This record gives sequence, structure tokens and C-alpha cells, in this order.
Amino acid sequence: MTACLMAGALMLALPASSFTLEWTHSVEKTAWREEWHVEGGALHLDRAMVKGSGAGMEPGEGAVLEDGWWVWRPDLPPQAELLLAASGATISAWRLCSAVECHELGAAPGAALHLAPCPAP
Repeated sequence: MTACLMAGALMLALPASSFTLEWTHSVEKTAWREEWHVEGGALHLDRAMVKGSGAGMEPGEGAVLEDGWWVWRPDLPPQAELLLAASGATISAWRLCSAVECHELGAAPGAALHLAPCPAP
């Protein structure tokens, strides 16, 4: 099943309904990763992972350590959109990856980037 995401003015066609969103925490300089899928016009968070812990990035309830990552299943309702900060001052951009390719988002300073499923045809 394919999916479509709007990332600001960019339309991304995904080969499957799932994708990962990765970034480096601006203060702790630690990797963070989330696994999402698109279903029913909403974004569903399946798993979250953090490579360590620190200010504002404690592993969630029930987290287990797997290959150096704290991994857990967040209790978050489906989201209509995500707002990704694009300050240009952080250590990395947002990295959105499908099964076949990755896109760097929000590396340059600007308004928050809206990430949402494409409108239904």
C-alpha cells in the first residue's frame, strides 16, 4: 500500500504506508527516531527510539534497550499533522525515510514545516 505525505510545499510519494522520522536532539546531540504509518487520513506513531537519555528526551514507559536504542510504543492518538521546527540552528535537519529513499527537511531557517497526509483525491 502506497501513501502520500505533504511536507510543506513538497509532496512525497511513499512506496508503502510507513516511514521513519529521525533527528538529532539540539541540546543533548543524541539520535531520536520514530516509526509512523499513514492510515485513514492520519499519522499513527508506532514506535519511538532514542539513543540515550537526557534533558527532555527520557525513554517512554515500558522502554527496552535494543542495540543501544531505548525503544517503546508511545500512547499517542492519530495525528492530523506534525509541526517540525526549522530553525536552521540545530545540529541536523529532520530526516524522513521510506523503504527506498530519505529526504532532509527543515535544514534551513524558516517557518515550522507541516507534515501531513495528502488530501484525499
